[in-house]
Parts: sequence; structure tokens; C-alpha cells
Amino acid sequence: MADAQLPPLGYGVATSSYQIEGALDVDGRGRSIWDELCARTGAIADGSDGAIACESYARFDEDLALLEDLGVSAYRFSIAWPRVQPGGDGRVETRGLDYYDRVVDGLLGAGIRPFPTLYHWDLPQALEEAGGWPVRDTALRFAEYAAVVAERLGDRVTHWATMNEPWCSAFLGYAAGVHAPGRREGEAAYAAAHHLLLGHALGAAVIRDAWPAAQVGIVLNMAPVRPEPDADPLAVDMVDAVQNRLWLDALADGSYPPLLTGSSPALTEHGVVREGDLAAVVGSADWVGVNYYTPFRVGPVMTGEVAVGQDAAAYPYTPAFSFHPRPPRTDMGWEVDASGLEAILLTVARRLPGVPLRVTENGAAFPDREVQADGSVSDPERIGYLRDHLAAVERARAAGAPVHDYLAWSLLDNFEWAEGYTKTFGLATLDPRTRARTPKQSFHWYAERARAARES
Repeated sequence: MADAQLPPLGYGVATSSYQIEGALDVDGRGRSIWDELCARTGAIADGSDGAIACESYARFDEDLALLEDLGVSAYRFSIAWPRVQPGGDGRVETRGLDYYDRVVDGLLGAGIRPFPTLYHWDLPQALEEAGGWPVRDTALRFAEYAAVVAERLGDRVTHWATMNEPWCSAFLGYAAGVHAPGRREGEAAYAAAHHLLLGHALGAAVIRDAWPAAQVGIVLNMAPVRPEPDADPLAVDMVDAVQNRLWLDALADGSYPPLLTGSSPALTEHGVVREGDLAAVVGSADWVGVNYYTPFRVGPVMTGEVAVGQDAAAYPYTPAFSFHPRPPRTDMGWEVDASGLEAILLTVARRLPGVPLRVTENGAAFPDREVQADGSVSDPERIGYLRDHLAAVERARAAGAPVHDYLAWSLLDNFEWAEGYTKTFGLATLDPRTRARTPKQSFHWYAERARAARES
């Protein structure tokens, strides 16, 4: 039964620091693992990097004007760890904190709730050189960084996210090697997964210690895993365990799936999971963010097109398999299926009863080739995608999932990680020469929905 006390759905948008800020060598910012990966030949599809991106570090006022035009009630952005602690620990760069001060104050002045994410993948390179997320010290350094940011912003920020998509950081970064830091070490990926969860728990604790009323969550990229008729059952189970249950079981029960502890020495040996770690993780999220783009269809290895971003190498110890996305697909090759969002929200709601949920990312890349005379972009496919997924959220709410907010990805076309600037997710397009922002038709469609929600 739906919760009669559930508030109207809040509408917002999301971005991340490395994807939009640019200004990588401005105001004392240190180097990150994404700076290093982008410097490797062939690592990024178009050979680009985040050096300029959307120039949001210098042009936040323009982004704020877009947010006001959208009429959203919330804006999720991330704080760049290397801007705050260039070396990953110790010295604090106050000029970086000054920027996020301006962001928070600007949002509040416009009546928009700030939703900062402390870690959206831009680990200071110095910490990677010391071992990165596979070593425990990185989780301890993260907690110190969280305390620094909370001390500066906690008097105005009520909702925090610690980690964004730790699955990507651990398994795309340390197993598949397609994200920074670009390593291919299965055991390191499992150790990284544990330390990311530990870092979340430690960071959440220090924020609450400083600001007891703060609501601290974690953002997980989740998907229903659907077997093809000829799928290997063990492969299906392993993909679901790594993608979904690893994180949910830790938060719900303080445990890891036996399927994974039975296959990964890092989760049982070598002192990675220490006494008290999982006890700190269980119940550590005041809310959970769900990032959803597509369901995962698992089947036997096939030749030809396989969905980008669903790399089988990201699932160590899994029997040979591949993903079988069905049409229609986005420009990323991802299957469009809004029912998957409804399904995963209900799964998380059952696994973590009573924990508020937020859709913290949902959107689609399309070619956006139809440019109007005024420079705007006609993107009916994106409008259809958003419409269908918002309807799925409402169905999940009606079925009892306590979903409080829906944050579309993304405000702007931006640096799309390993895809560079070849994929466009934004509600506003970006002139590659001037960096001028121009709303797409989906921007205007979403604005109508967001304003109606705020007025209801």
C-alpha cells in the first residue's frame, strides 16, 4: 500500500564536477585520476578531457539561471575532492571551498535545495599513487575530506550524498579498466568496493557528528538483471550480486552475498574486511539514491553489438556472458525500458524498508541532430524517455516505494567519461566553440512538469 504521507514528487537535475567544471589548473586544484586517464592515448573515445568541459567553474551564474528557468526544486552537483584537498589529505584549498560556498548560496537564494555529492569519481591522483580505493587508507582520508566540507557547508546543506555509483569506481575503474584509474585487477576491484562502502559509512558518521540533523545518503547505479532464455544461471546470479546485492546486502544486513565471498579472496582474506566494518555500514544511509538507465539482459557470449558501459570484464569470476540489449536503444546502445526503473525501486524499497529513495540520475543520450532556426534542439526521443520513466516512478510510488525526488541526468551536454563529448545527455546543449547554453525542447517540456509539481 502506498504511504499516505509521501510528499509530492520533487523535480530536479544532476551534474558532476569533472564533467562540467573545467578549470582543472585553477585556484590550486590538484590532479585527479581522471586527469591522468584522459592523458592516456586511446582511453577516451574522442581523445578529449575535462579541461574545459562546460566551464561551469567560471560560469555557474549561467547554470543557475538555467536552473531557475527549469523551475526545479533540487540540484544535485558534486564537489571535486582535488579542489578541496589537492593532495587528497592535509592541506585544504580554501579557494575551492569558496566556489562551493557560492554554489550553495546561489541555489538557496533561488529556492533550490542543494544536493552535494562528495565523491563523483575524481579521486586525487596522490591517493591513487598511494594505492587508491583498494587500500584502506583511502576510506580514512575520505572521512577527513567529508569533515572538511561539512564544516564549511553544513550550516546550509541538509541532504548529502557520500559516494556516486561505487560499482563504477570499483569495477569499471579497477576490473574493466575503462574508467579511471584504468586498472584491470579483479581482486583490487572487490577491495575497492569494500573500502568505498567503508568510506561512505565513515563519511556519513562525521557529517552527522557535526550536524545531527543532516540526512546522508549514498547513490547506487542499479538495474534489474534479466536472463535470456539460454543464459547461464550462475552468470545471471553473479551479475546481480555484483551490480545490486553487494551494496544492498551491506546496507541492509551488514553482509556480502555468499556467492561473492565464496569467489573473492579480498572479501574474506588479506585483512580487507575487518571486524566492525560491516557493522558500520549497515543502516548507515538515511536515504538511498538510485541511478537507473537500462535493464541488464544477460545471455551467452555473442558477436556484434554489445551495450557500451556494460563491460563483462567488470564482473570478475563470472562465467563467460554478454549483455543482450533489445531495441529501442539510446545512442549509448542501452535498451530503453522504463519498467526496469519501477522494478528496481520496488526491489530497493523491499530490501531497505522505510528508507527514503530518490532517483538521483535518469536520462538518455540521443544524437540530437535536429537543430531549429533559433539554435534549439528538437529531441522528441528524450522527451518520450523522460515521460515514460517519470510514469514508472509514479507507479512505484503508488505501489509503496517511498520515492521523494526525481533528478534528471543531466542539466547540460558535458564530458561523458570514456565517451568524451560524443554522447549528449543534456536538457541544454552546449556550443563547442563558445560554451553557450541553449535549452532543448526536452528542457521546456521538463520545466512545465517541474513548475507544475512545485505549484501543486
